[in-house]
Amino acid sequence: MAKKATPQPHITKRPPVVVIMGHIDHGKSTLLDYIRKSNVVAGEAGGITQHLSAYVVEHTPKEGEPETITFLDTPGHEAFQKMRLRGADVADIAILIVSAEDGVKPQTLEALESIKQAEIPYVVAINKIDLPNANLVRTQSSLIENEIYIEGMGGDIPWVALSAKSGEGVDELLDLVLLSAELAELKGDTNAPAEGTVIEGHLDTKRGTTATLIIKNGTLKSGSFAVSGKTFAPVRIMENFLGKTIKEASLSEPIGIVGWNEVPEVGASFYTVGSKKEAEVVIAEALLKETIPTPTRSSLPTIPLLIKADVLGTLDAIEHELDKFTSDRIAVRIIDSGVGDVTASDVQNVSATKDAIIVGFNVKIERAAQDLAERLGVEIDTFDIIYELSEWLNTALKNRTPKQEEEQVTGRAKILKHFSSQKNAHVLGGRAEEGSLSRGQHVRILRRDLEIGRGVLKNLQQQKSDVPKVETGEFGMQLDSRTEVAAGDYIEAYTTVVT
Repeated sequence: MAKKATPQPHITKRPPVVVIMGHIDHGKSTLLDYIRKSNVVAGEAGGITQHLSAYVVEHTPKEGEPETITFLDTPGHEAFQKMRLRGADVADIAILIVSAEDGVKPQTLEALESIKQAEIPYVVAINKIDLPNANLVRTQSSLIENEIYIEGMGGDIPWVALSAKSGEGVDELLDLVLLSAELAELKGDTNAPAEGTVIEGHLDTKRGTTATLIIKNGTLKSGSFAVSGKTFAPVRIMENFLGKTIKEASLSEPIGIVGWNEVPEVGASFYTVGSKKEAEVVIAEALLKETIPTPTRSSLPTIPLLIKADVLGTLDAIEHELDKFTSDRIAVRIIDSGVGDVTASDVQNVSATKDAIIVGFNVKIERAAQDLAERLGVEIDTFDIIYELSEWLNTALKNRTPKQEEEQVTGRAKILKHFSSQKNAHVLGGRAEEGSLSRGQHVRILRRDLEIGRGVLKNLQQQKSDVPKVETGEFGMQLDSRTEVAAGDYIEAYTTVVT
């Protein structure tokens, strides 16, 4: 059989994928709503319903033809954060939203830090200019004070003043987004197999496992197979952001695919292949290469510290104490250090960094610094005995170390017979093969060693009597689960331990 020819590349302009970031109260949701309702794709006007956590709008710039823009609608930017931490490049452009009433807030700077770490261009949107307390000049000054140098005020960051409520300035914002996309020269090959990023995944009890994807390159066609990590799905049910079934999707389009064997991980990459066999080969190769990653300092949650000491030698001693603390869950980051008393400038420097602490040794806290710290909620701790500092550091770091939940399997049983089901209650017969299973325990349901669902053991019986625990032999059970269980499946009982 002749080998199928690889299609010639067809490189074309790719629409930008945009994320809006900023303080929770500065109008992100209102702006998204206005853009969505006022710029629907041609032919979709009236009754538009968003079905995915991303949507496509069409905008015609003052000079040019209509162009599409994909907006990520991820509350709190959870998906964006996860994608950034995994190194995935899902957003091409960010909009940093700032209120004309409040100016730059700590959460604004946190959003800016995420944008910078993602290494994507951004546009500043000064929102709420229609409100009585809006002060554009003051807001511009707060941007400059926080080193956000906008155009016309000594910098080159594009910006626009707008009202997400009335729509004033929104067209100009979309013009800037398209201009930024033009400068970024976003391109893709529509003849290539589709690849991109998973931005959402969930188990729908009626339809099955569903995932939302953003295509960053190539074209996804019905009949192919999507692969992400150790999960895959036949592309049979593919929907656009309006929930309409489609046969094909391409560059920057958000799509929903139903029928994954497991829920894919948010932020993971996906690829497409031509058959189930190819998908299984790709997954098998990925599993062979899979190793347990050692968390790096940069990928761990951090405690930011600003250290002040009386002399340089003391600074070295404190840093030595910090080096003694090792953890695979949390890292210490020294954001600044110096010799001398704690000043108001020190407090100002750390105020925009979440959970930052100022640590002083053999130094005083200036009155202005103390007042500012109380006003901004910055923690300052000072010491004059090194072992007290050492003990405090260990206690503080341990208290702030994120807790971990670990599932420990206590028992395993094989399902021998399915007697009946009523709603989510299944009456089953089984045989205990390892450990013990207790009434009230949570279980994983396995089929061919793959988890297909979870449930709770509501009742256990042996020899026609209710029992609290089963360790050996055959037994009956009532299993509450949304998953359809069949003879030949296995259940694993587990307990959750917090460490």
